[in-house]
Amino acid sequence: MLEILRQVAVDFWATIAQMSPYLLFGFLVAGLLSIFISQRMVERHLGGKGILPVLKASLFGLPMPLCSCGVIPVSMSLRQRGASKGSTIAFLLATPQTGVDCILVTYSLLGPVFAIFAPMAALVTSLVGGLLVSLFGQAPEDKDAETEDNHPVNPQSDGSQPVGECRCHPLTTPRRRLLDGLRYGFLSLPRDIGKSLLVGLTIAAVISALMPDDFFAQKLGRGLPAMLVMMLIGIPIYVCTSGSVPLAAAMILKGLSPGAAFVFLMTGPVTNAAGLATIWNTLGRRTAVLYLITVAVCALAGGLLLDAIAPHMELAAAPHVHNMGPSLFQHVSAVVLLALLGYGFYTHLRRRELA
Repeated sequence: MLEILRQVAVDFWATIAQMSPYLLFGFLVAGLLSIFISQRMVERHLGGKGILPVLKASLFGLPMPLCSCGVIPVSMSLRQRGASKGSTIAFLLATPQTGVDCILVTYSLLGPVFAIFAPMAALVTSLVGGLLVSLFGQAPEDKDAETEDNHPVNPQSDGSQPVGECRCHPLTTPRRRLLDGLRYGFLSLPRDIGKSLLVGLTIAAVISALMPDDFFAQKLGRGLPAMLVMMLIGIPIYVCTSGSVPLAAAMILKGLSPGAAFVFLMTGPVTNAAGLATIWNTLGRRTAVLYLITVAVCALAGGLLLDAIAPHMELAAAPHVHNMGPSLFQHVSAVVLLALLGYGFYTHLRRRELA
């Protein structure tokens, strides 16, 4: 038993040490993005019909550092302030799958092929979903309300602060803006993803330590059956991309095909029971069904394509776990990352106590 716990701890530390430099750099870039890309600017470009607003929503969403819990209120705010249904769905599909921090973590654990393929697949999926909703997501009972819904609401009309809007004073100094961005990147963002990240790392370490090699290949096989199983697992659960990447890497090491791992990586962050319920209640039943169909079809198509173009990619997935030890820089980065996550948990608990 002690040996098993020791191996779990070793695998946990090896994984977090491998990904921590990339994740810390991603936090920095996310903080800078929060300074230069305001939500007000995003909202201004996402109204109207046609492919252009959907394309803009997809491109805006790709680098945004929002996980599947944070993207729901932001996307609903976009909708309330004039974004079309298609643009809202495109933003919902693009944002949770990527983000600069997620792309860097994917590169660190799954290699460059996966890191390039995942954002491309997210872009295609968001465009497909947004266009489908634009064309077919309008229920008959929505037609009378569509014109009114698509006019931007004056965000100050009720005296309230828009969801996700920057609270900075218009005369805020560049230094203050920089500090606000760094605070977001290194304090708020780790707090938002910390729980899912640590859960994913722990499960990945347990899988790596306890499961025999080729476990998933023997139990699930390869190809479409394995992808369907991973899709059924990924759709209802809540998991952020940063937390699911270590889990996917561990499963690939144990025999899961890269395509099946991709299906899990795509469906897990993009769909969960709470998010689907929100879409159903706010955007309508037809939009929710189109959203779910888009995710399922594009995830399976992406998985099959990935297995076809990279049949041996599993050999490059997370080699650090067995082949090399972390460097001193990686050890230090892991300590810094855990400190940020710990501080995020502390501030979260303090807020709950004061609420």
